[in-house]
Amino acid sequence: MKIFGKYPSLRLRRNRKSEWSRRLVEENNLTVSDLILPIFVTEGKNKVEKIKSMPGVMKYSVDKIDSIINKASKLDIPLVAVFPNTPSRKKNSFGSEALNENNIVCRTIRKIKKNNPNIGVMADVALDPYTNHGHDGILRKKEIMNDETIKILSEQAILQAEMGCDVIAPSDMMDGRIGVIRKTLDKKNFKNVQILSYAAKYASNFYGPFRDAIGSKQKSSINKKTYQMDYKNSNEALREVALDIKEGADFVMIKPGLPYLDIVKSVKQNFKIPVFVYQVSGEYSMIINSVNKGILNKDAAIESLISFKRSGAAAIVTYFALDIAKKISN
Repeated sequence: MKIFGKYPSLRLRRNRKSEWSRRLVEENNLTVSDLILPIFVTEGKNKVEKIKSMPGVMKYSVDKIDSIINKASKLDIPLVAVFPNTPSRKKNSFGSEALNENNIVCRTIRKIKKNNPNIGVMADVALDPYTNHGHDGILRKKEIMNDETIKILSEQAILQAEMGCDVIAPSDMMDGRIGVIRKTLDKKNFKNVQILSYAAKYASNFYGPFRDAIGSKQKSSINKKTYQMDYKNSNEALREVALDIKEGADFVMIKPGLPYLDIVKSVKQNFKIPVFVYQVSGEYSMIINSVNKGILNKDAAIESLISFKRSGAAAIVTYFALDIAKKISN
């Protein structure tokens, strides 16, 4: 990049000398419209439970879900993402609870759309919350079966669409699932239901608190590296995104966030598609615990979110959504 001018005639600090001047020249900003609020739901009644590894984040029974949805709606957060904590007794090796129209996610979607029809609802399409082995697909002889899993995922997507889900979010990283789900949705006349593909989801070490929250700790000897991406790779992410766009994805997700800012930027520059990023549970827990212990200033959270916007993200899934929305609104 060619630099015009030189010191002392050029002084870049002049534009930083006052608050109004800094506001005029700021290149990136964060609005409530950039935020997606993840919500954990659990079985039972009258439950609002703390998640030990995620300070400030709760699990809600379906009858209590309005309390947090109303807050999100009043703050004008555009989209919420629903994640279930499924009881062990309802899990099996095939994740069949995913296809139960009265499972936690389905009941939650119905209630949200009934009481807050103007807020968007997103739900993951994946089997890991429902399998007793904790994997995202059908496990057979220590191998995750790709095509058999896709068949179930397409049925799960239709069920969620029937419940009123606005955005279907396949997060399993099976090959070809976006194309199958898009065709299935269209065939069932859900042409306007959007698909957010977790196109570049890495086999990351930052997911631990989330797995605590939904109760999907892995129990098998096979880890998720056979289907989630290797965190040493970047070109592979572009191939994954390209395939999912061709198959019908409306937007793509990069997950996790902070360790993968280069991927966010590269995808945005190469494809010009709306890129979402997930600030995952491990990232949240590191920041919030550091803030609570006085190691970091509380504004570290908003700084981290600005880094996503600076990299090219259109929207951010973050557990800080409510707090940041309040801060922006005030």
